[in-house]
Amino acid sequence: MQTGSVTTPFGRRPMTLALVRRQTQTADIKPGKTVDKWKVFRDASAAIELLGIQSNSLAVLDALLTFHPDNELRQDGQLVVFPSNVQLCLRAHSMAGATLRRHLAVLVDAGLIVRKDSANGKRYARKDGKGEIECAYGFDLSPLLARSEELAHMAQQVMADRAALRKAKESLTICRRDVRKLITAAMDEGAEGDWQGIEDMYVALVGRIPRVAALATIGEILDEMQMLREEVVNRLEVQDFSGKSSTNDAHNEQHIQNSNTESINELEPSSRNEQGAKPSPVRQPNTETLKAFPLGMVLKACPQITDYGDGGAIENWRSMMKAAVVVRSMLGISPSAYQEACEIMGPENAAVAVACILERATMITSAGGYLRDLTRRAARGEFSLGPMIMALIKASGQERLRAG
Repeated sequence: MQTGSVTTPFGRRPMTLALVRRQTQTADIKPGKTVDKWKVFRDASAAIELLGIQSNSLAVLDALLTFHPDNELRQDGQLVVFPSNVQLCLRAHSMAGATLRRHLAVLVDAGLIVRKDSANGKRYARKDGKGEIECAYGFDLSPLLARSEELAHMAQQVMADRAALRKAKESLTICRRDVRKLITAAMDEGAEGDWQGIEDMYVALVGRIPRVAALATIGEILDEMQMLREEVVNRLEVQDFSGKSSTNDAHNEQHIQNSNTESINELEPSSRNEQGAKPSPVRQPNTETLKAFPLGMVLKACPQITDYGDGGAIENWRSMMKAAVVVRSMLGISPSAYQEACEIMGPENAAVAVACILERATMITSAGGYLRDLTRRAARGEFSLGPMIMALIKASGQERLRAG
């Protein structure tokens, strides 16, 4: 077995104390220890971020493992593989030579392999009279055997962190929904208190949520959102709603009568209805619009609206319209402006317009004024959502290309 000895690299590659430490650690492998090489590879793949390596580095490691004849790495076995760069490039999906050398160095620095260089830097094996490998020069895989438990623990930690992050995101989505709807209910029903100030705090907190966040960041924002929810609930608990029982009864009776409707008025009454004016007739869903703009296309153009759906998802048009009601309040669009858009454009189109405004919120000074302008243009037949949706889809595709 070729482990336990310290060898210096050939040529201009420097020797470091870290490299000495990694080589000496291989001498501490427990006698008789074995491990499935592909299990170790899967653990290293899961812990790629903790190891500080890239997917191409894993491709090179995978290629190196294919040159080891057995499926197990054994403490008493031959752990040095000696393929040429040409052979390695072919098995690493035709990787360029310069790229191969760079990622071999990355694997050495990460402590996953060790170079065992010959006197002239060539990779080869010397056999005895029985044809058994007596000495081999190339890449020593013994660090994978020595660190198998460590790599398994790292993989488990990564999976646990991912699960915790997913749970934290789900909790944050539910908490956001609770706070948003409680604030909307308090403002719409005239509860006492500085609800505009509370809403400003909510909007500022939501604005801190990054698209790609670490667990610590999400946890911190979740704690603050939960405290805000407690504050809202505490303020609502001290409100006296006893004088509004008859109004609530009438509202509940109306809700039961209209429970099967798909009207946007069920989601949010207009200001004229709140003031006692004759309610406007309920508009039926615009089937032509649904055919022209499939929900999947709308969500592709406006992915941010999904965060405001129930459970952080939008599965149908009703869910889309409910999310739009939440977003219009967050953007500061008045109920009357939104109701007018629903009456002129149709509830589905109005929801799509709000989703488009959300995507461009950073470039729009007044979301409410912008929606009113779109509504007026739509009333004159001068506005269509199609170009806006296609422009957002195109912009999203360009951003992905730049990110790639």
